[in-house]
Amino acid sequence: MLTHEFESNGNPIIRDKHTADPAVLVEGDTLWLFAGHDAAGNQSGYVMKDWLLYSTTDMKHWTEYPSPLRVDDFKWADSHQAYAGHVARGKDGRYYWYVSTNWCGIGVAVSDKITGPYKDALGKPLLTNKDCFASKHSWACIDPAILIDDDGTPYIIWGNKECYYAKLKDNMTEIDGEIHRIDVPNFTEAPWMHKYNGKYYLTYASEWPEKIAYAVADHIGGPYTPMGIISEIAGNSNTTHPAIIKFRDRWLFFSHNGGLPDGTSYSRSIIAEPMSYDAEGRIRSIPATTEGMQACTLKRE
Repeated sequence: MLTHEFESNGNPIIRDKHTADPAVLVEGDTLWLFAGHDAAGNQSGYVMKDWLLYSTTDMKHWTEYPSPLRVDDFKWADSHQAYAGHVARGKDGRYYWYVSTNWCGIGVAVSDKITGPYKDALGKPLLTNKDCFASKHSWACIDPAILIDDDGTPYIIWGNKECYYAKLKDNMTEIDGEIHRIDVPNFTEAPWMHKYNGKYYLTYASEWPEKIAYAVADHIGGPYTPMGIISEIAGNSNTTHPAIIKFRDRWLFFSHNGGLPDGTSYSRSIIAEPMSYDAEGRIRSIPATTEGMQACTLKRE
């Protein structure tokens, strides 16, 4: 397997490619970053054909791996659009990559190794617009995120304009029971769910151009209390996409902007910032900046 080693010297993290829609997974002393891949240039829409994979042990020294998954690996995805995804490890030890393909639905690919290669696990979408019962538009079924709860129960959260969630079966490839809607104000897309002090934190892109807002609940289905804005409008990009994780005892907040010199809303770049909570469990706001990555660098053991 050919890999590429590089150092990150501030945001954006990756500068030789345009990356978007971050998802992160920590295993041991390694953080894995899964990324969408925007085409470079001045195109007037999203040109995304594959997903990318990176790892780090200190947020400064990174390894890039060969692309483990392409949208054309899903033969049913007539859109040929590799939108946002999220990877989770199942109880069977395998890795499941949930991806959105715009109007064709959400698919799931599986691999025995985190680095892939990944293969379509179902030969059909896991979720489609028919499952988005409160939505009327064709791109409602996008942006999957996975939460493995404290008791090991897996949940999938997704949606555009309306936010949905459902329990997954232990095989990670079937919905277990009913699909539910989560009611939060000004939800646009890009949900991400994590837990802190036993509470559910739903982070999401809000309004247009997008900011990142969050809401908190005692139960995954809510009711959710809106808590405000974490991050304001991303530089040079109408969209943004949150991912939050604890790594080496520090909380990190990932998103994307158009921060490269040739960046646009359709040629974006992933960034990361330190994140913290106040004594009441509120997430402290994160200034809109392209320089915060310096503070994220962690000691290598």
